[in-house]
Amino acid sequence: MTGSKRMFDRALNSALQRPLQRLAGKLIAVGLRADQLTWGGFLLGLSAIPLIALGHSQWAIVSIMLNRLADGLDGAMARQAQPTDRGAFLDISLDFLFYAAIPLAFALADPAHNGLPSAVLIYSFIGTGCTFLAFAVLAAKRGNSSTAYPNKGFYYLGGLTESTETIAVFVLMCLVPTWFDVLAYGFAGLCALTTVSRISAGIRLFKPTPPKPGSPRQP
Repeated sequence: MTGSKRMFDRALNSALQRPLQRLAGKLIAVGLRADQLTWGGFLLGLSAIPLIALGHSQWAIVSIMLNRLADGLDGAMARQAQPTDRGAFLDISLDFLFYAAIPLAFALADPAHNGLPSAVLIYSFIGTGCTFLAFAVLAAKRGNSSTAYPNKGFYYLGGLTESTETIAVFVLMCLVPTWFDVLAYGFAGLCALTTVSRISAGIRLFKPTPPKPGSPRQP
């Protein structure tokens, strides 16, 4: 991730942090928990599938934005209460399932035209997702932490295609569904670049440690 991209992310997060914190406090006061909002936001996001599949893609934008609002709020609620490993696990797992649901919905809407670009886009999500999570697991094992995203529950490795870019493309797809194939192939290409950059980062960071003098060599 470039420095300018990080500055944009920090500025956006800073602008949203105060209103999200205020709303999160009100939700906590009425007895809601962060995990409940995570599940609720996920279900709201999945409601985009039938809307897109039935040809009402513009209405699906509401589902997508409500999902993102819930995603911001559950993190704010967790930070005000008590962040948990379970919450971090649910958050990232349901996020990836939601992201894959949107191209699936367009494939259901028009299998003949959208089937292949949907498959290519979902495959590209596999690349970004598995490299993201594999990096986070090994970074945690080594005790590394992200200075760019210190509030995340795990090492958050950035790239060209993060949440903001993904949602922007989803909204464009919903506004102009006839462009789905072009947008899907184009974004899949950017995801491929992100995957390559994360693999490169992992190769650089996770170099094998040289054996200590006198230690037995591996066969």
